[in-house]
Amino acid sequence: MSAVNQVRNYDVVVVGSGAGGLAAAVTAAHHGCRVAVVEKAPVLGGATSWSGGWAWTPGTSFAKKDGVIEEKDQFRTYLKSVIGERYQAENVDAFLDAAPEMVDFFENNTQLQFTPGAAINDIYGNLPGAGTGHRSVGPKPINGRKIRKEVREKLRHQYYETSFLGMGIMAGPDLMKFLSASQFSPSGWVHAARRFLVHLWDLAIHRRNMQMVNGVALTGRLAASADDLGVELLTSTEALSLDTDPETGRITGVRVRGADGVELLTATRGVVLATGGFPNNVELRKDLFPRTPTGQEHWTLSPAETVGDGLTMAQEVGAAFEKDLASPAAWCPVSRVPFLNGKTGTFPHIMDRAKPGSIGVVSTGKRFVNEANGYHDYVTAMIEAAPEGEPVESWQIADSTFVRKYPLGMAKPLPVPLTPYLRSGYLIKGDTIEELAEKCGIDPAGLAQTVRDFNNNAKKGIDPEFHRGETPFNRYGGDKKTAPNPSLAPIEKGPFYAVKVLPGSFGTFAGIAADGRSRVLREDKTPIEGLYTAGNDRASIMGGFYPAGGINLGPALTFGYIAGCELAGVSEDAGAGLAEFENAAVSAASREG
Repeated sequence: MSAVNQVRNYDVVVVGSGAGGLAAAVTAAHHGCRVAVVEKAPVLGGATSWSGGWAWTPGTSFAKKDGVIEEKDQFRTYLKSVIGERYQAENVDAFLDAAPEMVDFFENNTQLQFTPGAAINDIYGNLPGAGTGHRSVGPKPINGRKIRKEVREKLRHQYYETSFLGMGIMAGPDLMKFLSASQFSPSGWVHAARRFLVHLWDLAIHRRNMQMVNGVALTGRLAASADDLGVELLTSTEALSLDTDPETGRITGVRVRGADGVELLTATRGVVLATGGFPNNVELRKDLFPRTPTGQEHWTLSPAETVGDGLTMAQEVGAAFEKDLASPAAWCPVSRVPFLNGKTGTFPHIMDRAKPGSIGVVSTGKRFVNEANGYHDYVTAMIEAAPEGEPVESWQIADSTFVRKYPLGMAKPLPVPLTPYLRSGYLIKGDTIEELAEKCGIDPAGLAQTVRDFNNNAKKGIDPEFHRGETPFNRYGGDKKTAPNPSLAPIEKGPFYAVKVLPGSFGTFAGIAADGRSRVLREDKTPIEGLYTAGNDRASIMGGFYPAGGINLGPALTFGYIAGCELAGVSEDAGAGLAEFENAAVSAASREG
């Protein structure tokens, strides 16, 4: 064991600074605890900062204010329909009970202010209990100038591949305005120009994106809230091991290595592990991920630091590793983007697959999935459909009409030129479907037949094979100006284009076993005293399924909040109570300006 240079004393130590870790830290600090957050990276936020920032939190006061009153049984019915035999009653009930309280707590007491996802649908709209909106919240955008400079300098930047030259674009009206600019809408042009000119000014003056949206806004608001409450935010500090009481086995602190060498951070109340799971651990990927024989055949959207540090430390003190899930990770289809500086980026195919006039195929030229369904389903189907003995890969195919109206992977629509993407080899182009297939290594006859069949049906607005466009989720992701089915349009105007799509992930589902109070569990289901977990370190309560967008961040925030309440010794609703609402609302309004 490394010699300790210094001892620092806290009530609570949180390891990791994504949504789960920061939620736990802010909650505990709000209730009077001395809190430190330990972050291995030089910046805060983890994978949360690179996410869309939306959290699935059914039953919130936002929904009720909009007149959407749903019983918890409806949420349970939907989750049971998706999860089946892996449904975890205790953890799901704990989540459903606390999620609305969590939202109220942060909205009423902190700088984390939300915007409701009124139009965001659950993915499987044909299943009992599915929602058609009002079950999620996202962070309100925030200007970085409202965050203290010392904290702002510790925030992770916008994920470049999903930005426009480093400028974040928020899902919803902001994104719709940008897309309308590609169709020569004057209001879209004005909106895009104004946003981008402000971004250029911010880069010149502040050397970073200051119009914070999506995941950057979520972690920025949480970090600012932590700063308001006196939480110490220790970046470039690696957690090495947990300290335990030799007599009781209770967790009493964390040994860390930072700029001052090895230190012991004591935690009289307890420790929260929230290091982001293990998506960058090649050995664990090799063992657990399907069709990943070396562990290298996978591209995650999580930062490099997410190698399973929390899991390792938990196992060292007897925690159970829960890995019997339907999927070990939250899949996302990605493409690899060559940049001029010689680096290669990873782009998540979230929005483009649902737009009308594009399909996904494997090497046989055949479709394999409802492309407008969730990203997790796309990769699951791709893993199953890729011919045995071949790499797991597919191609997203579109025509010239599509690429000028919508993004195709990282390639942007008008007025952005396609030439850089063609020159780098990211986009593949063919004058005919058969030529495109030859260039991609796809069976030409198979692809030509698939496109003919697809086009015949798309013109009628139907998809007999995969039922694309038959759920609200599909239609919302499409283009409402396309009739009769906003998810479908023929692929018929050459030249034709393709992007190679590969298996990736947002993070891991397998992880540390925990109960509804966020306590880490041993194999015998007994809790390890003083040890809690949240975020992707914790095994997903969704059993390895993906029922709705935001099912990573919703539980991360909620179980972080629960952990903070547990560590502070208060009931969950104590922090969300309406007694503080008036003062908090006035304070929040003044912060929003």
